Amino acid sequence: MPGVTLISASQTGNARRVAEALRDDLLAANLNVTLVNAGDYKFKQIASEKLLVIVTSTQGEGEPPEEAVALHKFLFSKKAPKLENTAFAVFSLGDTSYEFFCQSGKDFDSKLAELGGERLLDRVDADVEYQAAASEWRARVVDVLKSRAPVAAPSQSVATGAVNDIHTSPYTKDAPLTATLSVNQKITGRNSEKDVRHIEIDLGDSGLRYQPGDALGVWYQNDPALVKELVELLWLKGDEPVTVDGKTLPLAEALEWHFELTVNTANIVESYATLTRSESLLPLVGDKAQLQHYAATTPIVDMVRFSPAQLDAQALIDLLRPLTPRLYSIASSQAETENEVHVTVGVVRYDIEGRARAGGASSFLADRVEEEGEVRVFIEHNDNFRLPANPQTPVIMIGPGTGIAPFRAFMQQRAAEGAEGKNWLFFGQPALYRRFPLSGGVAALRERGVVKPYRSRLVTRSKEKIYVQDKLREQGAELWRLDQ
Repeated sequence: MPGVTLISASQTGNARRVAEALRDDLLAANLNVTLVNAGDYKFKQIASEKLLVIVTSTQGEGEPPEEAVALHKFLFSKKAPKLENTAFAVFSLGDTSYEFFCQSGKDFDSKLAELGGERLLDRVDADVEYQAAASEWRARVVDVLKSRAPVAAPSQSVATGAVNDIHTSPYTKDAPLTATLSVNQKITGRNSEKDVRHIEIDLGDSGLRYQPGDALGVWYQNDPALVKELVELLWLKGDEPVTVDGKTLPLAEALEWHFELTVNTANIVESYATLTRSESLLPLVGDKAQLQHYAATTPIVDMVRFSPAQLDAQALIDLLRPLTPRLYSIASSQAETENEVHVTVGVVRYDIEGRARAGGASSFLADRVEEEGEVRVFIEHNDNFRLPANPQTPVIMIGPGTGIAPFRAFMQQRAAEGAEGKNWLFFGQPALYRRFPLSGGVAALRERGVVKPYRSRLVTRSKEKIYVQDKLREQGAELWRLDQ
């Protein structure tokens, strides 16, 4: 009997965690299973798969995760084989606040069926709070596969489960490390419209490890002032008892620590309009485009301010989405910073009719955590974003805007290893930076001869605009020689 091939197609790690849990469930049932990242899967062998399970997330405008792009393209190409002998199941993770909810999973599911595959189970589309749906689906998958997959010997089960390069960490999204914020340095000038911070976090003796290319997950606390404003707009006090995951908490505490307040969604607007019978919001419910635009431009607290109503505390809690951590590209290498992790944070700030608003996590790090204050963090590994194994290989890095934080980590790593390969960095230079971006780290590496930086810039006084692609074109001949 055939074994089970389990493919994890993950962008932020959630799909990977579901796939790992399913692998463990199948091994516990003594079933023969091989777990593989979509980026490592030899997709031309798909025609020989008998039992195939895909766990996938969706990114952008309905695209598959980066590591699954090649597999997705292959299945939708003329080269895709018939799959009459393949039975499959798909679990899809997404976010209902986006138009193309779970589109990647829908694509894989429909294409596998179109190619002749047999559905073991109907596809499951899970929202941000996916854990319960994933647990139920995993149990159903195990039950179905018990009659179709081979039972493995105990020693074989352990070996099969180990055929998998997916990282595990001593601290996870659900069990984060309580670390210390040691440095919070603004790296934009006083006259800049942008507020960008260089943040350093001390991991202490936790043993938490990361690699250049990984991301730092940050759990945050909502602004107490925002919580107070929302509570008062609904004629509540904040001490009302509410139930969160089976536990009773005061309303204000639940809002500060457990629910999204800075990101509105079409579902929340529609639910609030229906619940309150709001005359201003109900007309939006029938117009999907207007509903999504309103949600994208109107924070929850301002929705309530513009369309006031009276809700009881539990109704408010039931309306909201669970708080989720934010991911920041790591801007350091442990080869240089050891027990520290550095990130670059662009603080989200804007006004709604004269009222200052800010992003939940970015303002938490910039404004509300004092130096030596506590921050709950975890590492989100990204095996698809790594330096070449050969230290002599030239590296060309392109980071438009402020997106060069991970390249700082790459260059620190190359310097620490004494890598002989040339390093080229092309990046956008936002106006009015106080100093070379990322707190001088790139400048120091330039002075040591580690990297050749090329900055584009927008100079408003002369209306001169030089873009990253212009700098690439200038150095085209030398870049071409690097690839020969």
